[in-house]
Amino acid sequence: MRLIGMLDSPFVRRVAVTLELLGVPFRHEALSVFRTFREFQRINPVVKAPTLVLDDGTVLMDSTLIIGYVESTLPPDRALWSPDAAVRAHECRAVSLALAACEKSAQLVYEQNLRPREFQYEPWVERVTGQLLAAFGELERDVAAHPARYAHARSHAGIAAAIAWQFAQSLLAIVVPAAAHPGLMALSARMEREPVFLKYPPDGPGVPAGSV
Repeated sequence: MRLIGMLDSPFVRRVAVTLELLGVPFRHEALSVFRTFREFQRINPVVKAPTLVLDDGTVLMDSTLIIGYVESTLPPDRALWSPDAAVRAHECRAVSLALAACEKSAQLVYEQNLRPREFQYEPWVERVTGQLLAAFGELERDVAAHPARYAHARSHAGIAAAIAWQFAQSLLAIVVPAAAHPGLMALSARMEREPVFLKYPPDGPGVPAGSV
């Protein structure tokens, strides 16, 4: 399998870390949806990261769908979800909050960095910022209330939350104050020391050097 996309994308990084923890062999190809658009387009005409190319040539997109498909091909005991349905529901909620935080972070970065200032729409910026802070606020409360669910690396909730936090802090630290999120700060610091996180650092032009 081939994982296409830059690790400065939290969605690509989430897939890379998860596949490694699942013990699924893959080759990472660091193509950018901006700088290497044409090369990416030849692999996937939609040019969406992450892209996973299966051994038979099938092209998959979307981090959650990619991970879901891969886990469906493995024995249940290798999954990173809890076998308990009630706990798994809470884990799904945590992942959805983390992914929402990633999406809103990206929207805010694109609005502020790619759109000319005279065309930026302040009510939209305020709305996205509010959604971003709400997602991290809910995650922070969940980390504080259920620390065991984030206590080890083999957890979809912990992986998604830590990667989302690192991504936002690398680009929007002024918007998302670290002091207001001590649980996420501690989770990120611990997870970023894990071998699998060190193996797939958030390298790429979208993340400032030294942000981990």
